[in-house]
Amino acid sequence: MNTDLYEFLIEAKKQTYANEKVKKVSSTREGSYDYEYSDKNMTYHDTYFGGTKFMGEEVVYSTDNIPIWGMNYYGVTLDESLSEEAVDKALRPALMQVGLDKSIIPIRGPKEYINGEYKYTFSVNGDLDYFDGTETIFKNDDKVYVLKCHGGLIKR
Repeated sequence: MNTDLYEFLIEAKKQTYANEKVKKVSSTREGSYDYEYSDKNMTYHDTYFGGTKFMGEEVVYSTDNIPIWGMNYYGVTLDESLSEEAVDKALRPALMQVGLDKSIIPIRGPKEYINGEYKYTFSVNGDLDYFDGTETIFKNDDKVYVLKCHGGLIKR
């Protein structure tokens, strides 16, 4: 396992979207929302489109701006009565738990996280080299949100 990448992803995710106090960076593509974090000779960039139905991509670059790892994702709020902000209040605290559950790779949140009436779950197959996963949020036992993701190492 690439320990540097593993530890970098934990910090990058806590310093971008998951952290409600962090500001977005300038949009890289028309209509996108972007976050960026750099440290330990790596840069993480997350860009996404949409709100209650959204898609995005995360890429980690090495010091020479070569992409070395990436993840694509698509999420949808199934309960149309919930706003993007309401889902964010359930999702972001779960994502801030990244890396605490050592039984799961640090690409989203833990296997399970309870936040009031919301229950977050994440299941993933594989490792940082190659994976796919499903993230779900339940409100009072009703599934209200789901995200699918996949990714891994990038090599030429």
